[in-house]
Amino acid sequence: MEKRCAMNILVLENDPKELAVIQQALSGQSNQITPVGSSAQVLQALQGGNVRFVIADSDNTDLLQSQLIPRIRELQTAEPVYVLVVTSKDGVVTGMDDVLHRPYIAADLKNRIDIAERIMVLTSRLAKARAQMESQAAFDSLTGFMNRTGFLRQAAGELERSRRASLSLSLIALDIDNFKIINDKFGMKLGDDVLEVVAKAIREKSRPYDCIGRWSGDEFVLALPGVIGADAEKVAGRIIAGVRGTRIEVPDEPPLNVKMSAGIASILRITSTTEVEPIIQSALQAVARAKEDGGNQVFLVYL
Repeated sequence: MEKRCAMNILVLENDPKELAVIQQALSGQSNQITPVGSSAQVLQALQGGNVRFVIADSDNTDLLQSQLIPRIRELQTAEPVYVLVVTSKDGVVTGMDDVLHRPYIAADLKNRIDIAERIMVLTSRLAKARAQMESQAAFDSLTGFMNRTGFLRQAAGELERSRRASLSLSLIALDIDNFKIINDKFGMKLGDDVLEVVAKAIREKSRPYDCIGRWSGDEFVLALPGVIGADAEKVAGRIIAGVRGTRIEVPDEPPLNVKMSAGIASILRITSTTEVEPIIQSALQAVARAKEDGGNQVFLVYL
């Protein structure tokens, strides 16, 4: 059973007697009780990021007039906020997670707190599992780089940031020159080994914050904001040299020397109509041209 952490429970209550009842009911627990008197104070506390649970009295506060619960749901909090409403009326509050009607006894409130804690633990688990699944869905399991979907999303973000900052952008496409020969001769297992070694070389010769993806097969792509022309050629040349310097041992065969070509599409001025996919396609066409010219080289185009 997972151990629950102490919570900071925000209590929106203006009646001292009702507040004392809540505090008495929750005394002896590890949770911290923080009383507040207005919806504005609730929202301010939630924006601090350390509160996930709110108990709110709809009879003695501005909960209804301020439209507090819809405003809570609009907040961009790291995790959902659980709202328990205490009321003497029926059907006056919507959007809450739970409601406790007066009159109630201390055991009723304690039970509601226990239920809320279990729900929040489950919600956190589901959120973490979802984030992990989304992360896995965006990355290539063999190389650790972003896959095509993940790269397109990230590169589109880099393009938009470059547009807002009036920066140039270059996109590099990389393709292993002799990958098909290696695959046909030695099989897919060794082909995967080659891809892993090449990916490592690309990572080592790139900047830590560069946006890198595996586009398909033996094709890799890099988005370099703020880099143009000759500077992009230097990056590509450094990667090609790094790949060329790798040696892959093969049983009963000389070590493999892997070679790679690069195509660069550089764009100096990014407008509101500029899209990332045409830039990628231009880079892929450029790397195809580099391979046609003999491979193991860089071909640059300006857009």
